[in-house]
Amino acid sequence: MSLNTSNQLELSATIDLKDLGTVHRLGFGAMRIVGDGVWGEPADRSAAIQVVRRAVELGVDFIDTADSYGPNISEEILAEALHPYKEGLKIATKVGFTRTGPNQWIPVGRPEYLRQQAELSLRKLKVDTLDLLQLHRIDPKVDAEEQFGVLRELQDEGKVRALGLSQVSVEELEAAGKHFTVSTVQNRYNLTDRSSEDVLRYSEENGIGFIPWAPISAGELAQPGGPLDEAAKRLGATTSQVALAWLLRRSPVMMPIPGTGSVKHLEENLASAGVTLDEDTYAELEAAAG
Repeated sequence: MSLNTSNQLELSATIDLKDLGTVHRLGFGAMRIVGDGVWGEPADRSAAIQVVRRAVELGVDFIDTADSYGPNISEEILAEALHPYKEGLKIATKVGFTRTGPNQWIPVGRPEYLRQQAELSLRKLKVDTLDLLQLHRIDPKVDAEEQFGVLRELQDEGKVRALGLSQVSVEELEAAGKHFTVSTVQNRYNLTDRSSEDVLRYSEENGIGFIPWAPISAGELAQPGGPLDEAAKRLGATTSQVALAWLLRRSPVMMPIPGTGSVKHLEENLASAGVTLDEDTYAELEAAAG
């Protein structure tokens, strides 16, 4: 399915996030606008800026980033590309990972570190209040309640509007919920990895936005002759578009944030909002995914 290039898209149904407000469920992930290994500058910074601006031009109003993407560079590019921000645009960021090199991620949940990084994100994004701050990982070396507590403090101080978590269990969601209202949870979830099914169910039951990372990973299902490939051919779409359309239909709290450093791929991904899965196709993919 191709995209008619200039007009804003009808991206998808919306979701009303606690403490944050309403956004379209199909957003943009800003992890891929930096260098290889999610490290350093992108090969072409001007191209990264173009991707971000195009996303907003097409109607994206929810962008997800993190202090560790680059590190720092993704947040800086977003501010360079978009500040002052369009009314209604929400930018989510994350703290809790430190970086020592390409593809290296070390959880650090000391309260003073989380506070420091949140303060730096405010500066890099050029805002007085972060729309959504998510704990990138719960650091197993630090009492979880201390990590949750500092997030609540930042919210109470007006430095953060909404709070979320990433890659957590239902039990951890419940524990965090004793300290603050959980607006979003960001766990790996796609056609071939549904290990967070219980977290998705909990999110549905409690009105929490579920942000699936690695949303278009489909492995063998996308290979020539595979069920995803066959569905894409029938629908005149790409396998990535069908994978995203499946997620959007899978749950009303699902918020896919496909990321890319290419305008072409961005437009293809966002065009998935126009892909309608018929009952048979959805059932086939559901069975293949299971």
